[in-house]
Amino acid sequence: MTNRSTNLVLLGLCLVATCAPSISLAQQPGGEAPVAPPVAPLQAAPSPTPSQPGAATAEYVIGPEDIIEIEVVGQPDKARARVYTDGTVQLNLIGKLVAQGKTPKELAAEIAQALRAGGFYANPLINVEVVGFSSRYVTVLGAVATPSLVPINRPYRLSEILARVGGVQATAADYLIVRPESGDERRYLVDELSKGDVTKDPFVTPGDKIFAPAAEVFYISGQVNSPGPFPMKTDMTVMQAIARAGGLTASGSDKKVQVNRGGKKVKLAGDAKVEPGDVLVVGERLF
Repeated sequence: MTNRSTNLVLLGLCLVATCAPSISLAQQPGGEAPVAPPVAPLQAAPSPTPSQPGAATAEYVIGPEDIIEIEVVGQPDKARARVYTDGTVQLNLIGKLVAQGKTPKELAAEIAQALRAGGFYANPLINVEVVGFSSRYVTVLGAVATPSLVPINRPYRLSEILARVGGVQATAADYLIVRPESGDERRYLVDELSKGDVTKDPFVTPGDKIFAPAAEVFYISGQVNSPGPFPMKTDMTVMQAIARAGGLTASGSDKKVQVNRGGKKVKLAGDAKVEPGDVLVVGERLF
């Protein structure tokens, strides 16, 4: 046998042992035959926020209704499929696999193993990427710039979620309420979210509901420079309320502050706490 013939035989053996035709892994629900990568599910994917997040990080856990993109490295096509509500994904040649609860890397390894076991590839390299986030999100409502569903493709702190919805409105309270799916709700001061204290800027959990309430108001009149209604601040004192109203007039006295609270008149000291709905009246000093 000539050298040229020998080389052709060896090349043929190599192709049989290690190569497979370009295939699409996606399969329609209940279908038997291979189909082209589905387009309709991708078009129907939810768009919960004005801007979608980037690719999922290694920590992301796939869930129902997520859309995944599967690539056999070296093949020209990629397949996309939506994870069913039962947490599975149907793939041609392989069948049904459980995707829920796995990271993209873990699912890729399982797909590669199934392709090896089926004899379709000798040593396939598989990439799995989450391109549509539907199973893991938080809900942001209330007095924020863009109330919306925010997909969670990686660990996010509360301050990051607030930034993604454009921050709070001018009429918002100075705190956020976080209501988890289980457990008690908590309040976090907006001003403290950016100070670097991680105990006051927690990671959010998928399923959390984040609510920015409108600020409650208090009223102040009498001997202040700018009487009127003002938004409440957490733990606001009488002296802070006077400062918010432009300070005392030349004849005003912080020793003569009365409040109408729940239909009753009460005299308050400067360090006393103001409550929502309070009507403060600042009196004149004698001399």
